[in-house]
Amino acid sequence: MPETTPAPKPSRPILPGLAFGGDYNPEQWPESVWQEDVRLMREAGVNLVSVGIFSWARLEPKQASYDFDWLDRVLDLLHEHGIRVDLATPTVVPPAWFYRAHPDALPVTREGVRHSFGSRGAICHSNPAYREAAASITTKLAERYAAHPALALWHVHNEYGAPVSACYCDTCAARFRDWLAARHGTIEALNEAWGTAFWGQRYTDFEQIDPPRLTPAVCNPAQQLDYKRFADAAMLENFCAERDILHRLSPGVPVTTNFMTALSQCDCVDYWAWGREVDIVTNDHYLITDGRRTHVNLAMAADLTRSVAGGAPWLLLEHSTSGVNWQPRNPAKAPGQMACNSLAHVARGSEGAMFFQWRQSRRGAEKFHSAMLPQGGTDTRVWREVVELGADMNALACLQGTRTVPDVAMVWDWHSWWAQRLEGHPTVDHDPRERADSFYEALYDRHLTVDFAHPEADLSSYPLVVVPALYLTSDAAGDNLRRYVENGGTLVVSYFSGIVDEHDAVHPGAYPGPLRDVLGLTVEEWSPLLPGDTVRIGGPDGASRRAEVWTEFVVPRGAETVWRYADGPAAPGPAVTRHRSGTGTAWYISTRLDAQGLGAVLQAACADAGIPSRGALPRDTEVVRRSGDSGDYLFAINHSSQPAVVPLPDSGTDLLTGEPATGLLTVLPGSVAVVRLDG
Repeated sequence: MPETTPAPKPSRPILPGLAFGGDYNPEQWPESVWQEDVRLMREAGVNLVSVGIFSWARLEPKQASYDFDWLDRVLDLLHEHGIRVDLATPTVVPPAWFYRAHPDALPVTREGVRHSFGSRGAICHSNPAYREAAASITTKLAERYAAHPALALWHVHNEYGAPVSACYCDTCAARFRDWLAARHGTIEALNEAWGTAFWGQRYTDFEQIDPPRLTPAVCNPAQQLDYKRFADAAMLENFCAERDILHRLSPGVPVTTNFMTALSQCDCVDYWAWGREVDIVTNDHYLITDGRRTHVNLAMAADLTRSVAGGAPWLLLEHSTSGVNWQPRNPAKAPGQMACNSLAHVARGSEGAMFFQWRQSRRGAEKFHSAMLPQGGTDTRVWREVVELGADMNALACLQGTRTVPDVAMVWDWHSWWAQRLEGHPTVDHDPRERADSFYEALYDRHLTVDFAHPEADLSSYPLVVVPALYLTSDAAGDNLRRYVENGGTLVVSYFSGIVDEHDAVHPGAYPGPLRDVLGLTVEEWSPLLPGDTVRIGGPDGASRRAEVWTEFVVPRGAETVWRYADGPAAPGPAVTRHRSGTGTAWYISTRLDAQGLGAVLQAACADAGIPSRGALPRDTEVVRRSGDSGDYLFAINHSSQPAVVPLPDSGTDLLTGEPATGLLTVLPGSVAVVRLDG
């Protein structure tokens, strides 16, 4: 069985304090600007910059002809001014000469269209010429800069999976067949796993198998799921190849690649697997302007990143000082929001705050993307806030090495997400990401800090575990959740979980498969609702709540009915149930409750778990703790438009102001307090 918990990360810090800086792209500017850059970096408190991410064409202007002189001068200049470097391998952007020589390295879509050069990330990860060229430039960089005093961190590639993760060319087809043979062993085992007896898809040789290209009707779901796994594995194999070169030639220098763990940003990478392969987990996060509370999405992404790191400190490698430019609408951040965003990441485990990018570009696709040094220069609000934030980061250096203290856990699995988004399901309106977002938001509003966990990971340290969307549930995961409850845990499971195994085959017997016993029920049938339809749910408090999208015919088999359907197709059957198993409790929610209804269920589950209510804390004010050898720290971040009053568990000192803090702490709108507690 594969590992289910990320390996512990090295504890040696890459800097003596928290990291502050951003992507630095000096190749976009005349050399006369570089001196001003480093002077202003020092003014802003910058101590780390990422260099060379998109510079392959500059470093290797033609095959095997290298120009490192300019990069020598950049790194020397940064070192002279006390600024460390996160040095990238530029393998996300092969040069034009490479594609001219190897047009087959451009990826092919499922529809058979080959992409063209002129953007970024246009890579077939199975292409041998790309792999050879990537290894070559990585080797040259490591040989030249392994001993450079500015080097703090190696940065492989950039945002794997964006914008292309899967290629469907003939080279990928051949590698897919090899991958399938290694995974399944025999063609008979593959036929069984894929259920090829359905629609007469049986194979007699691996050579007969192609990627799941465009088909006239639904392509085999198990084939599609395996191809997602293959595409992810191909990217990871390329990362590991570069990482191993860097480890060999530059021993002792940690190697990373920047993740995009937010469910709103990347859906094609299994970060549980990737988290085990990097020396330090790093992440990029950008606010998604979709009308929701963006600070909740940020907190969720930070918690997920920390969890991928196994609870260890990680590093925010990119976010924005203000607006971005790649969404339909890109509002500027409000005054103070940059600091709130940055310090929210730090509260949830980041060892600093880095940005894209240092100096705002004048040309190219992201010239309207905000930066630390805007087009307007130093006489701008953004620049003044950058300088203030740099001072704050310096004041928080004592946080280094401390860990965020979690309250509860949420089960999440990328493979289940991939499977749940395939065609042929009961309704197109069920969205596993929406379920994860809604459950997280309900926990956030109860001021609970969330760890994420693989469904087969050890859950014993958490009093409450929620499962918002686990359509694909292995037998091992089902056993793990059952043991968790029997040993005293409190579990909350949402609908359409426990349905299929790792091959997208329905578990034998009644739904929800391996979760039947722990939940004490079976589900006879689903009855999704039509768009705009809702049902009423009645509970023991007499209140009527609304639900939408999904209903089920639930049959209790040991579980007690807590809420019933008051109308709709499943009335008057159970809507929410509670089952005692061993010394623990398992709740089941068979419909998409509104926010108030979901909150009420989670509040009741918290009571079962012995988690006290934190209702005295104001809404949209984060209260998060970090703890370690240097002390205990409480972050209070006010995202609201009103002052927030936060009760402190002990007296202490606000590290950002130097003022004593005791009793009730008032945090102004759009402001942050970080209190080192005395107790």
